[in-house]
Amino acid sequence: MELSSMDTVEMPIFGSTLKLMKFWSYLFVHNWRRYVAMAPYIIINCTQYVDIYLSTESLDFIIRNVYLAVLFTNTVVRGVLLCVQRFSYERFINILKGFYIELLKSDDPAISHLVGETTRLSLFISRINLLMGCCTCIGFVTYPIFGSERVLPYGMYLPTIDEYKYASPYYEIFFVIQAIMAPMGCCMYIPYTNMIVTFTLFAILMCRVLQHKLRSLEKLGNEQVRGEIIWCIKYQLKLAGFVDSMNALNTHLHLVEFLCFGAMLCVLLFSLIIAQTIAQTVIVIAYMVMIFANSVVLYYVANELYFQSFDIAIAAYESNWMDFDVDTQKTLKFLIMRSQKPLAILVGGTYPMNLKMLQSLLNAIYSFFTLLRRVYG
Repeated sequence: MELSSMDTVEMPIFGSTLKLMKFWSYLFVHNWRRYVAMAPYIIINCTQYVDIYLSTESLDFIIRNVYLAVLFTNTVVRGVLLCVQRFSYERFINILKGFYIELLKSDDPAISHLVGETTRLSLFISRINLLMGCCTCIGFVTYPIFGSERVLPYGMYLPTIDEYKYASPYYEIFFVIQAIMAPMGCCMYIPYTNMIVTFTLFAILMCRVLQHKLRSLEKLGNEQVRGEIIWCIKYQLKLAGFVDSMNALNTHLHLVEFLCFGAMLCVLLFSLIIAQTIAQTVIVIAYMVMIFANSVVLYYVANELYFQSFDIAIAAYESNWMDFDVDTQKTLKFLIMRSQKPLAILVGGTYPMNLKMLQSLLNAIYSFFTLLRRVYG
């Protein structure tokens, strides 16, 4: 297949992410699957909050229902955002496709190696996230089996229906329905995370390509250096526009997920100390690993983008700039000045997403968890 005719959903760097989104009609197509996937989740999410408000269950199940309600809210927000901004996401992915094909066509073996390395890393992260999502779905379904009371995988309020009544089939019916819905929710939550990670990894790839080009200037003749630097400046502008477009699409969702992640992790830590059985403890730990790993991957790649974009200036300075003519030195200086402000994925359009921010959030979560533990104790 010619690269110029490569289908957007078949770009190797995305793996199965875009295929899943196309199948569920979030991107590239618009059909009934989107509503089949989202409508039940929106309905259940509304009933979850009512159930929490009216609940008379034990504290451990209430806390777990709070965690699930927040997770469902986050999942629904992702699905709604994809539907509302479908054309914006598709335009952005097509821009990425153009950049990706350009790099694939490069005759430079170093650039080909960087593309292959980034593609393999993206596929590895996607597979790990999908595996953790599957394990979490299994945990949703099996957790009630180890409880001391009869409960559904997801708490929900059904007026005039007692779903826990032993003499009726309601419990079994709703249990099966919720078990079927678990992988559907996974297809909303995990592929979106994988897509954002891939976007960021590709921006990192663009930074590394720029660094390679700048470090290779010494191999060029004096008449070629200025043209190569001008190409690097233009490519740097493309990179900055690429990151700005990413922020325009996702910055407000990052803020919502920042708050949701804090709430979910705090709730899970508290669930851990009040779990009644070893099996419940293991499942809660699995929940924590899944949520924490998803967030850490996002913050890690965003942190890497921040420093890789700053390293563009370092790569330019480490070139043999003292051998260039004065006009070429001024052009290179312009590129270095532009690189002094690192590129960043923003949370809420204000705060850069990096490991320092994640550390601050974890400190706040632990402080709040300690307060809850003292109150409960």
